[in-house]
Amino acid sequence: LQNPDIAITDNVLHFRAQGHGAKGDNIYEFQIEFLEPVEPKPVCRVTQRQLNITVQKKESNWWERLTKQEKRPLFLAPDFDRWLDESDAEMELKEKEEEKINKMKIESRVPKDPFKHLKKGYLIMYNLVQFLGFSWIFVNMTVRLFILGKDSFYDTFHTIADMMYFCQTLALMEVLNSLIGLVRSPLIPAVIQVLGRNFILFVILGSLEEMQSKAVVFFVFYFWSIIELFRYPYYMLSCIGIEWKPLTWLRYTSWIPLYPLGGLAEAVCLIQSIPIFSETGKFSLGLPNPLNVTIPFSFLLQIYLIALFLGIFVNFRYLYKQRKQHLGPKKRKMK
Repeated sequence: LQNPDIAITDNVLHFRAQGHGAKGDNIYEFQIEFLEPVEPKPVCRVTQRQLNITVQKKESNWWERLTKQEKRPLFLAPDFDRWLDESDAEMELKEKEEEKINKMKIESRVPKDPFKHLKKGYLIMYNLVQFLGFSWIFVNMTVRLFILGKDSFYDTFHTIADMMYFCQTLALMEVLNSLIGLVRSPLIPAVIQVLGRNFILFVILGSLEEMQSKAVVFFVFYFWSIIELFRYPYYMLSCIGIEWKPLTWLRYTSWIPLYPLGGLAEAVCLIQSIPIFSETGKFSLGLPNPLNVTIPFSFLLQIYLIALFLGIFVNFRYLYKQRKQHLGPKKRKMK
């Protein structure tokens, strides 16, 4: 059909359209006056083989028939695949009521958490503080980059380290939150990310002055801060039941380029530190007699470098599943 004109006025459905039917190409029209009041705005969907018009009753009750006139129009026939008689409809309503009552009973059995509001307040404050901290890092580094250009790369650690120490130390709470069940995030991805970052920050950069003036520090800190600019406000809004779709999209999409780049920057940082640890012997592990063997810390770093990429792979899979869950196509519930 073409150019369908469909409207409901005074409880009467008016239909008119150009189409190909029993009379060939022609204008087809009809009117149906409903038995009881209906909503004045029908929902229409046109497909290649048919037109579906959905009309909503104003009151959800049983009708003896569809039309006001007792004799059904000749062109009107029931679709028995979707037909419900009165007993079926009553049974369906009864099942819905029973389901609602059972749900209320289950909810009433679950003990109310007296610390619910306290936990929510803590999570909101935690995410807010982290967001402000990483925002300060990002803005500071961006301004310095525009003013100083490449020269800002080499003193990033001395300018930003104190705030990064604070934020990454506070991030240990994420492991604790997951461990005690305060948040639903799985424990392993949180441990991999938080402890991995803190190892780079405190052990590699914090203990070696030679590493603190290298350009790679800028990229490590920059990628870390950008990721958190979307993650923490998303969690903060989730605590109060607010979802902002652009932020949700950024939260579950920005990690795709940023997470591998951050992991690459961490790997470069490790590779650059290995010769320094080999030369200085710092943190090397000496085994007592009878072994009397010294395990260079640089050797442990080479093993950790492999573990770093395995950790990136584990977290990448987890984040990809999260993205499919939040941004993938929604499954329709069967009625």
